[in-house]
Amino acid sequence: MVYSLAASTLTLAAPVGCDTSSAEGAEPTATEARGPSRVLVTGADEEMLVLEVTAANKVVLRLPRVEVGQGITTAVAMMIAEELDARLVDVDIPLAEARTKGNQYTGGSSSVRSLYGPARALAATARARLVTAAARRWHLPARSLRTRDTMVVAPDGRTATFGSLTAAAARIHRPDVSSRPKPASKHKVIGRPTGRIDARDIVTGRAKYAGDLEVAGAKPTVVARPPTLGGRLVSVDDRAARAMPGVHAVVKVAGGVAVVAESFHHAFKARDALRITWRPGPLASLSDAAIRSRLRAAVPSVGAPPRGSAQVEGEFEFAFVSHAPMEVLTAVADVRADRAEIWFSSQTPMDARESIASAIGLPKSKVRVHVVRGGGSFGRRLNHDAAIEAALISKAARRPVKLMWSRGDDIRHGRMRGASHHRIRASHAWGRVVAFSHAMASVSESYEGQGLAAQGGVAVRGGVTTVAAGPLPSDSGLYNFGRVSGSSGSVELAMPLGAWRSVDSGTMRTAEEIVVDEVAAALGKDPVAFRRGTLRNKAVKAVLDKVAAAGNWGRPLPSGQAQGVAVHEEYGSCVACLVEIDATDPKNPRVTKVVMAADVGTAVNPRGLEAQLMGTAVDGISTVLRAGLHIDRGAVREGSFADFRYARQQHSPLRFEAHIMPSRREPGGAGELGVPAAAGAVANAYARATRTRPRRFPINF
Repeated sequence: MVYSLAASTLTLAAPVGCDTSSAEGAEPTATEARGPSRVLVTGADEEMLVLEVTAANKVVLRLPRVEVGQGITTAVAMMIAEELDARLVDVDIPLAEARTKGNQYTGGSSSVRSLYGPARALAATARARLVTAAARRWHLPARSLRTRDTMVVAPDGRTATFGSLTAAAARIHRPDVSSRPKPASKHKVIGRPTGRIDARDIVTGRAKYAGDLEVAGAKPTVVARPPTLGGRLVSVDDRAARAMPGVHAVVKVAGGVAVVAESFHHAFKARDALRITWRPGPLASLSDAAIRSRLRAAVPSVGAPPRGSAQVEGEFEFAFVSHAPMEVLTAVADVRADRAEIWFSSQTPMDARESIASAIGLPKSKVRVHVVRGGGSFGRRLNHDAAIEAALISKAARRPVKLMWSRGDDIRHGRMRGASHHRIRASHAWGRVVAFSHAMASVSESYEGQGLAAQGGVAVRGGVTTVAAGPLPSDSGLYNFGRVSGSSGSVELAMPLGAWRSVDSGTMRTAEEIVVDEVAAALGKDPVAFRRGTLRNKAVKAVLDKVAAAGNWGRPLPSGQAQGVAVHEEYGSCVACLVEIDATDPKNPRVTKVVMAADVGTAVNPRGLEAQLMGTAVDGISTVLRAGLHIDRGAVREGSFADFRYARQQHSPLRFEAHIMPSRREPGGAGELGVPAAAGAVANAYARATRTRPRRFPINF
């Protein structure tokens, strides 16, 4: 629901007909620090969006999500511009601080889906009020007026900017024109490929990330961490470090020893001068082979196959994977005796605020969290390890700090996608699949550990525990495969795990799509034709047909090269991917072409969706062919992009195509959608090119 505001100058937005508690937690508007704001409307749903039009004719909506490169600020700006008939350049979408109520979760491919209705309804109400204000000023019927380019236009050509009308519009209770959002048939902005509103700021360096912030007195800070996961500090000799120039403080923290210095150069030099004795972590005797063995043992039985059926079976292993966002974790913290202020990029700022308050011993009402744009995430910023650590260091050092985790810190001690083992059996008879079973086990995400990376998690069970089997995390029923069943087990390890882009689907669907190809081969059928005959959803068939046609499926290729295909359905959306690979050298395969097609309902920004799909293609190439983490005696072996081998430009497809299927239904999710299909298609292309059956990923590990 959308409620109008009844005052012309406001310092707190509150819905009409509601007491102020209804808007508790709503973010202060952009101009409150300088004077009265011009707030036209505020939402009373859990989004609690507040729309402001300034005297300078800027439309401001403070977004309760975080921008981590996925383009959500551009998508929301397009929604607002569409309903207001505003110029996109006049719409500002700053990020909201952590609030006390509402929804500030960025994840699960949910942002566009959850904001599409509320943002458009809010802007449509504002437009109706602005038109009514102009009509009353000019003594004209409201229905005779039009809006364009962030202004109201009269039949005789007179114009009034939204900014000049906002004070009068804020006093209007009942608009004289409809406040319903436009039908899809009237959209001129939504659905039009649009460049990002922040693109110029990003490429010119004007966009500010946590590391760019200049907070008074905040000094660069780094932490010396143990060589093994969950290792403990036994002793430290910090005399040499304290004597070095530029060093302000050396403090012990749960994750190790922090150095606060005049610059990061000084901080890293002093960190390296610390003489530390560590106690090994609880997994010091455990390496990859033992972890794989435990996972294999934890996979539940797939049961007995139907009588008279033949079997296609496979077991698949997926390694740990780092999130490795391009911007390393950085947080600025200023913790005082009676209050605290933190700046960092967070997908869960409300949870972060509570966790920080608990860690430093302050009421959450005394903790202010500023949400900063992030340079990538892939799920990494769902956790707030660095922010809690920064707050504790600031408290101990009694001064503001700017903490930076190095790339090695995050890869070796940060969150990662858990390793998993999958056992799949497809039973076929009479030319069709009559039963399909998928059992898997993964490393549990339960972790508290000894270091700061664990803050805000759950209690660790020291060492390793095998957890009883349960249902699979998800089962889409994508294919008409008769009796479909699934079960899962897990192995708890004292290591920091977290949701990685596409979470369970990125491994589960990949393994299933490999088996689908192998079933097609066993039945003597073409992989695309077999999928078309067994897919349940017409929309999935349509995207499959699109990539098959656009990618010229089945075209002859030289020896060592092949095509692969895969599909996925999730988040109210579906996608297909066709890949061509050159695996003439199986140890150095190169994906040469990727064609993807997606049906996400209304695609607010097709250009942004294309970028998302391109990113998922690179994720699929990376995690199937190259990128994973090894565990050696309780430590992560990799520590940088030199050995955590994510795909670079030389490994990316020479040609990429994205086809967006037309639709007028409500938007579905898109940010994570393409990973399973891309990974499955890469694996299938590699298998066909090398005439092998890959079972461990990444393949070249």
